[in-house]
Amino acid sequence: MAQHTIQHQEQDSKGAFYVEQGAQRIAEMTYSRTNPTLIVIDHTEVDESLKGQGVGRQLLDALVAWVRSNNTKVIALCPFAKAQFDKDPSIRDVLRA
Repeated sequence: MAQHTIQHQEQDSKGAFYVEQGAQRIAEMTYSRTNPTLIVIDHTEVDESLKGQGVGRQLLDALVAWVRSNNTKVIALCPFAKAQFDKDPSIRDVLRA
């Protein structure tokens, strides 16, 4: 599985973890901040050229590491992210109880 450089940006109440190629985002996981300690993952999109490389999971792993270090909790509305949390108990500690 190829490792991609995951970047992060947050502005106002919106944020994203993403992979860029050239000046184009070819994968991203977006979220909205509802308060200083809670975000909602609302969408994940990965370009066809990256399918099967685990890029969606790499985006989620970067987000999970970031929320852990920032004492933030997560609500997963995005079907992909929700499925990953359902499958992997090791990352559920970041979910809002």
